[in-house]
Amino acid sequence: MTSGSAHQRGSARETALVRAVEDGLLGPGAPLVGLIDVDAVLAAVDALHEAFDGPATVHHTFAAKACGLVPVLRLLADAGMGCEVASPGELEQALAAGFPYDRLVFDSPAKTVEELETALAHGIAINLDNFQELARVDRLLAGREPVGPIGLRVNPQVGAGAIGAMSTATATSKFGVALRDPGAVDAVIDAFARRPWLNRLHAHVGSQGCPLPLIAQGIRAAYELAERINTQLGHARITGLDIGGGLPVNFADEDDRPTYADYVAELRGAVPGLFDGRYTLVTEFGRSLLAKSGTIGTVVEYTKSAGGRQIAVTHAGAQVAARTVFMPESWPLRVGVFDAAGRPKQGPTEIVDVAGPCCFAGDLTAAARELPVIEPGDVVALYDTGAYYFSSHFSYNSLPRPAVYGYRTGTDGQVRFALVREAQSVREVVEESGLAHADALVGLGRD
Repeated sequence: MTSGSAHQRGSARETALVRAVEDGLLGPGAPLVGLIDVDAVLAAVDALHEAFDGPATVHHTFAAKACGLVPVLRLLADAGMGCEVASPGELEQALAAGFPYDRLVFDSPAKTVEELETALAHGIAINLDNFQELARVDRLLAGREPVGPIGLRVNPQVGAGAIGAMSTATATSKFGVALRDPGAVDAVIDAFARRPWLNRLHAHVGSQGCPLPLIAQGIRAAYELAERINTQLGHARITGLDIGGGLPVNFADEDDRPTYADYVAELRGAVPGLFDGRYTLVTEFGRSLLAKSGTIGTVVEYTKSAGGRQIAVTHAGAQVAARTVFMPESWPLRVGVFDAAGRPKQGPTEIVDVAGPCCFAGDLTAAARELPVIEPGDVVALYDTGAYYFSSHFSYNSLPRPAVYGYRTGTDGQVRFALVREAQSVREVVEESGLAHADALVGLGRD
């Protein structure tokens, strides 16, 4: 059964699509757009904070990779979130959005010396990935105390979820110190014994496709290691546990499941001591905070049939939905069909492939779906696309990035829009492709 909040979100989305068409944000002159429900985003943030309410101090950070758009990040900063970044670009986006240094966490398995120096100088929390990186920080600190917390990422090697590429705690994962490898635990204990400034452990099992018991198993391994280190050293050397994010998103229907409350309940059952207040907790949720709040709207340019299959050709394909196009079984999207005025279509249905504009046969955002009969000029909506789909553009065929708008629905039912990112122009695509150096290779040959 769909919850009241999920029903409200779906109703607001339909109202926003109508208004987007009326305002010309979506239509013949703008055949592709991204829409973000601001009220739904803020509701997700509230649900996260409420679920973790208790004795333990918890710092919630948003994984910037899920939507690296500055206005979205600023909204989250204003709502009390911190930000987890994994590259210099994400760091600069977070700073531009207004996150202070002490609300940032820097994760990356390939941090450069310059990146580490920046984090150390400004007190950004860092999770180090391996023993070589630990040695690098030893040299950079040269005996001085760091300003911010520094942790070590460990891989509990508890196994994979349903999507291997999204599972970061497998036996051979590239992330962290593999705890089940021979001698690894002793090496981690020794690392903490010799470095008074090392005070956190970080573990992240994975995201989409990882069930809650698997995530809890990985966090329990990190907790038990922290307990062992503190006991062996005779004092609370480890004061914080970064438990990552990873709450999977339900892409099958409108409902939010599992919830943050479900996540915390699973952790309380598996690791009851985690919440007693002895450790500061850090979270790094991304997809689960935004996915349900986003919609991609696109105009149907043509309809046709091939081999008895109906095909609707739209402007949304791999360039905005790469994961769905290339791994449709793992990343299916719900599809809505609306008429040219943005109103939900009713009536007869047909089996149809929803195709994108990219020049390869597999560019389908939905295959063999039963949908209302689609006609040219209709609007197709791809639901649950608020995370990754807007900011992880795939520049296939040099297709420009679409505009993105946020919206809120007033008590009077009226929708207000705010521009988050302007649509990329074709001229900007050309400039980005090296226009300023157009003669460089010809000139090199002449030289």
